[in-house]
Amino acid sequence: MRPNAHRAVELLHDLIAFDTVSRNSNLKLIDYAADYLAGVGVECELIRDDSGAKANLFATIGGPAGVPGIVLSGHTDVVPVDGQDWSSDPFSLTERDGKLFGRGTCDMKGFIAICLAMAPVIARADLKRPIHFAFSYDEEVGCRGVAGMIEKIAGRSPLPRACIVGEPTSMRAVTAHKGIRAFETVITGRESHSSNTEFGVSAIMAGGRLIEFLRAILAEMKARGDDTGRFDPPYTSLNIGTIDGGSALNITPNRCRMVWEYRPLPQADEDEIISRFDAFSRDVEAEMRARFDGASIVTTQIARAPALLRQPNSPAEELVRALTGENDSLTAAYVTEAGLFQLADIPTVVCGPGSIDQAHRPDEFIELSQMDAGTDFIEKLVAALSA
Repeated sequence: MRPNAHRAVELLHDLIAFDTVSRNSNLKLIDYAADYLAGVGVECELIRDDSGAKANLFATIGGPAGVPGIVLSGHTDVVPVDGQDWSSDPFSLTERDGKLFGRGTCDMKGFIAICLAMAPVIARADLKRPIHFAFSYDEEVGCRGVAGMIEKIAGRSPLPRACIVGEPTSMRAVTAHKGIRAFETVITGRESHSSNTEFGVSAIMAGGRLIEFLRAILAEMKARGDDTGRFDPPYTSLNIGTIDGGSALNITPNRCRMVWEYRPLPQADEDEIISRFDAFSRDVEAEMRARFDGASIVTTQIARAPALLRQPNSPAEELVRALTGENDSLTAAYVTEAGLFQLADIPTVVCGPGSIDQAHRPDEFIELSQMDAGTDFIEKLVAALSA
């Protein structure tokens, strides 16, 4: 491994020890990164959420003022480990068989560790364009944190020339991915003794009708397919993640709650499914209210992130192609903040170390070879911007 990659592994050891599951604060990790960057003479801007418990970090390293730079974007939060069977402590970096195990190793603290390890090299280089670090919170729950940071970036002049989101792609360019719309639907009915079904209004029965409606839409999306043939699965997918309600076998349930999502293909009408669902919900709600005035169905959007569209002649894609030496462009079914950067007129590509196949699983890992490859990528970026 190259020396900078060794340093990245050392930093990854520290980053993994911060329990930054999205339900928790990320401030200890952010403060750690800010202190580290201050040590190499880099000033950081922290952009906090309304509660003050979470923050984005934005830093500019090198390059002349007034020249469009390159953004390296990554998220600091990780998914939970609850209920997962790990072979080692998920918040302690463990090396086995050329792999580094721990929650967030590939998704995506490995990339952040590489960026930090390369910060002294970047600071010493004679860059013709600046490099920006953009480390965000709450990406895993719908890219909630990065929006405020992008708004600040977009309000400054000049706009960055390109953004590279370091999600795990095995260091290959992903130039398009699906979006996400996520919702919570709460159904309110009327309790009764289960023997008196005429008096009660079952929230779970109503929920079952909504689920069946979504199942039919999913079948329709599969039948429509994907005209480009580039995505897997090749259609707008839909999932009901959780459902709960009721209190006892002999009580007609007065409440049912379900959390669900769909992932629209790029260029699909991302409002279609929720519009159709809302219309069907109103019909079901009207039938419930005919028996109980207090019945209701309320759907609230809890996450939204746009798809990433491939842009011909994108400076981000051209840059990543030059650095990786590959001409292929891939697609992804998962969602990143790339679509949000693109909406702000910042050309964006997803390219980072590790495999998405390891993300969110027990015994998540990143291969040492990928830490080396990611470091090589940033070293080449520094060289290209110094030429």
